[in-house]
Amino acid sequence: MPQPDLVIFDFDGVLVDSEIIAARVEAEMITQAGYEITGAELSERYAGLTFKDIMLKIEEVAAIPFQASLIDQAEAMVDQRLRADVRAIEGAREAVASVAANRCICSNSRAERIGFMAEKTGLAPFFAGRIYSSLETPTRNPKPAPDVFLHAAATLGANPRNSFVVEDSVHGIAGAKAAGMRVIGFTGASHSYPGHADALTEAGAETVIRRWADFPGVLAALSEWSA
Repeated sequence: MPQPDLVIFDFDGVLVDSEIIAARVEAEMITQAGYEITGAELSERYAGLTFKDIMLKIEEVAAIPFQASLIDQAEAMVDQRLRADVRAIEGAREAVASVAANRCICSNSRAERIGFMAEKTGLAPFFAGRIYSSLETPTRNPKPAPDVFLHAAATLGANPRNSFVVEDSVHGIAGAKAAGMRVIGFTGASHSYPGHADALTEAGAETVIRRWADFPGVLAALSEWSA
């Protein structure tokens, strides 16, 4: 059976149910700063972006200047909530363990945050030494730039065109496609919304799954098709 060179997992909203937690905190802070938005709205519009980029995009449409100190405040509050409440998405550990090929995490979150969530959820042993934060790559360009995906592939000796990425956001899919990789969309986290699967498909996902139980079969089928 053909095997991919590399299987890349996004982290927030793919392996751990963290997007909804972060979105609620960030929405509260942005609302307090003068732009009213709910956690659900923030997730739908801006999932996959750093908080800094979310603020910049809102500033463009709302003409509201945010204080730079809001970034550090939000980061601290999100970390606090995640340490207390984050959980692995059902079936994520089993799905990761089923991957016979090389595997890694590529995320826009800080490596420190990914690390403590991976430890809390029991995912850390699956990715020892293979966690890549876009904020800590040579360019430090976050998704939707392809840089973190290409950095991971180069580091692990993988051909991007024989690599698969699992992503829950349009911005993440854009980065993976720009890197020349194939993408499986995922909509099984709490922040998923009506039309989520359609949005991921339109962004370039070859297929979309809602349950991790479906992942091994889908990966095998797509690997065969590429051969």
